[in-house]
Parts: sequence; C-alpha cells; structure tokens
Amino acid sequence: MSGFRKFLLRGNVVDLAVGIVIGAAFGAVVTAFSASFITPLVGLLAGASGDFSTKGFTLHHDGKALVFPYGKFVNALIAFVLIAAVVYFFVVVPVNKLMERYKPAPDEPTPVKECPECLSSIAAAARKCAYCASPQAA
Repeated sequence: MSGFRKFLLRGNVVDLAVGIVIGAAFGAVVTAFSASFITPLVGLLAGASGDFSTKGFTLHHDGKALVFPYGKFVNALIAFVLIAAVVYFFVVVPVNKLMERYKPAPDEPTPVKECPECLSSIAAAARKCAYCASPQAA
C-alpha cells in the first residue's frame, strides 16, 4: 500500500491529475462560450433566427420521423476548433520554442585517422590503436 501511495504522491501523477481537471473545466467554459456567443452569431449569419443549436432536419421513413440535429454538431465542432486553437497557440507553440532554445548543441565529431597496421578507424589523438595495439605517431 505504501508503494501505491508513493506512486500517487509523485509530482508527475499529481500534475497530470491537475491538468486533466483544468482541461475538463476549460472545455466546459469553451463549450458554454461557443453555445452562448458563437453559435448565435453563426445562426445570425446563416439567416436562422433564434438558437442555431436547435436546428436540424427530419427524414420520414415508414411513418417514423428521424431527426438529425446538425446545429448541435456545429456547436460541438466550433467548441473543438476553439479548444484546439487555444491548446496549439498557448501550449504547443511556446513549448516548442522553449525546447528549441534549450536544445543542447550537437557535439563536434571526433577527428579520426586510419591505423597503418590494421586499417581501422581510430581517434586522431590516439597514441595506440584500440584494435591491434600498435603504437601510433603523434
């Protein structure tokens, strides 16, 4: 049980849990914003009066009516695009810039020379061949 407690109290797990909770709350806020402000504007631009999220079309088949509420789909699509844009511009782009800024410089390749005895590639500063142990000129 103590191992499980240590696992739960590690920083990464707690950070992940906090991130998920904040992400869910942010998703709810963006969905409410989309439903309250963006969707009515889309409805106004599309010429629909009232709430666009209630729009849909109906198909009748064998005396049954099938309702397809495309307004709810458009509302969810707008919320998704808004969340994706915020995550991209406020998380992905800054993290990529930080990663690029602090990326270690590539190491310079070690100069090599060929051993005259066994023809192996060895470091240019080597005084002895690592493969055949023959002495090397400096």
